[in-house]
Amino acid sequence: MPKDSRSFFEKLTGSVRVDKENEDLEPTPALAKSTKLPQSSSWIETNEEGELTVDVFQNEDEIIIQSTVAGVKPDDLDVSITQDMVTIKGKRQRVHEVSEKDFFYKELYWGSFSRSILLPQEVDSDAAQATIKNGLITIRLPKLDKSKTQRLKVKME
Repeated sequence: MPKDSRSFFEKLTGSVRVDKENEDLEPTPALAKSTKLPQSSSWIETNEEGELTVDVFQNEDEIIIQSTVAGVKPDDLDVSITQDMVTIKGKRQRVHEVSEKDFFYKELYWGSFSRSILLPQEVDSDAAQATIKNGLITIRLPKLDKSKTQRLKVKME
C-alpha cells in the first residue's frame, strides 16, 4: 500500500491533489459518494400542496390571521371558516413558462397550497371578513363572548 502523502487539510476535507503522484490512492468515502443532484425539476412533488405561513394574533374583540399570498388573485382563494377553525386554500400559477435551462435560481413555490388553523376560541363565522392588500391576506374573526349572558323575556301564550 503506497504512503498517503496528502497534507493534513487534504486528509481532513477529503480533497485529492490532481497530480501523477496521488493517482493510485483509493478514494475516501466522501469522494466515493456522488455529488450529483437529483434530476427532479422541482424541489417539491407536484402532487403535494404547499403550506402557507401565518401570523395569528388577537385584540380585545377579534382574532386576526395574516398570510402572504402574493401573486394569487382573490378569486383563486378559498377561505372556509367554522367556529373553531379556518382553512385557506388557493393556487399560485406561474405567469410565464420558463425552460429549466434558463433558471439561475428556483426558490418560489408555484402550485396549490393550503393551511388549516385551529382557533384558540370560538368565533362568529358569519361576521368574519377577509381582505387582501399588497399581497397580504388579513382575516378578521369576531370572538364569541361566552361570558356574555343573553336574557330572554318569557312571553305568555
